[in-house]
Amino acid sequence: MAVLIDIDGVLTLSWRPLPGAVEALRRLREDGQDFALLTNTTSRTRASIAAVLVDGGFPVGTEDIFTAPVLTGRYLRAHYPDARCFLLNSGDIADDLDGVRLVEDEPEVVVVGGAGPEFGYPELNRVFGFLQAGAKLVAMHRNLYWRTDAGLQLDTGAFLLGLERAAGVEAEIVGKPAEAFFVSALAALDASPAGSFMIGDDIEADVLAAQACGLTGVLVRTGKYRPETDTGEADHVVGGFGDVPELIRRSPRS
Repeated sequence: MAVLIDIDGVLTLSWRPLPGAVEALRRLREDGQDFALLTNTTSRTRASIAAVLVDGGFPVGTEDIFTAPVLTGRYLRAHYPDARCFLLNSGDIADDLDGVRLVEDEPEVVVVGGAGPEFGYPELNRVFGFLQAGAKLVAMHRNLYWRTDAGLQLDTGAFLLGLERAAGVEAEIVGKPAEAFFVSALAALDASPAGSFMIGDDIEADVLAAQACGLTGVLVRTGKYRPETDTGEADHVVGGFGDVPELIRRSPRS
């Protein structure tokens, strides 16, 4: 079995450890539990995420982290080899898109990452033009919002819906809730969905998406969690990541 763990809103908030999260992850490590950290975060590279987490006290390495940009790079190389790709993203993730041909004009594929100041009218309208000219649309995720220490912030999904509707296209989603994200992480841990867990603060993208793949979903009441989004469909609901090690230990599947 394996434990897949979202980062933002579960382990950290604005990259600062949430109460009890460091100790809980250490307990999983001490118990010999295989785990992987899955994140739709597109503002940092895999290596920089690992560095920030280590500085915060988390017992992790780069190899423990699976990001939407890394999976997007694999997807583009497999499905659009050597295609001209235009990237709209907040943050420098070029290192995680090794082998992807990034251009500024006349793209064959528009790649949409995480939202930020770069998602202003001129750039969104430019992307709209590319899509009208026939470019494919690939999105690293379709999260509507995320939580920082300043509260909920709009994310890619809010803009992606408009682009899809206006251009009459449907985005190819690579990060969570895409099944490939969960499958890739489990394969790296040589684990199967049955008996494995997914821990997240997003009922749709983290928990229900993982449950649809056969994992046990655990919703934490931290991060972007809001009572009105708790549909009662999660296999488990806990106060925070600090409750997870005991839940795993008590599970008949472990």
